[in-house]
Amino acid sequence: MERTVNCAVECINGCILGEDCPNKEYLAATSKFINDTPLDKMLEIAEEAVRKKRMQPPQWIIPDFPE
Repeated sequence: MERTVNCAVECINGCILGEDCPNKEYLAATSKFINDTPLDKMLEIAEEAVRKKRMQPPQWIIPDFPE
């Protein structure tokens, strides 16, 4: 039986599925990025992402009300 896990919620203290994790293919790339990228560069990437987000026009979310 394959278990569905919300990794963002359930794995905040580490992966709970271990070898069965469907996202383990990204582990090596993520570890390499963390080890090879200076903190200043990571902060620069984050600041650029925030800047781009702020430049986007607002998105209105109109809920569907039952009739």
